[in-house]
Amino acid sequence: MATKQELIEFMRNAFPQSKSSVEEVGNLSAVVRRKIGADDLRPGGTVSGPVMFEVADVALYVALLGEIGIIPLAVTTNLSINFLRKPQADRDLLGVCKLLKVGRSLAIGEVSLYSEGSPEAVAHAVGTYSIPPQG
Repeated sequence: MATKQELIEFMRNAFPQSKSSVEEVGNLSAVVRRKIGADDLRPGGTVSGPVMFEVADVALYVALLGEIGIIPLAVTTNLSINFLRKPQADRDLLGVCKLLKVGRSLAIGEVSLYSEGSPEAVAHAVGTYSIPPQG
């Protein structure tokens, strides 16, 4: 298992370009935050799909590494997302992940995305990660 602080440091070093930050991790779950700026918006003033997809993927990665430890080569093998409603362009985007199964070689989880302060999800994603052999 990896602690929140270990994951914050790992993400900062391994993905310095990332705008997502670790808010919570543990108990087969994670919450990540993504500050939204003008560069993240698409025409119509909504958060772009690729930004939302990134937040879902990061939340799943962080939750998984929180459980199995920092194994950088764990990789996404599948991620599907349903966009449910327009996110708020002036609020941070939160990715709330719950791991459904963590096996030896695969992990499956779901992520709900929220505009900060809103109780209704703006998107829902389900993903699978491949865990490389250890030892």
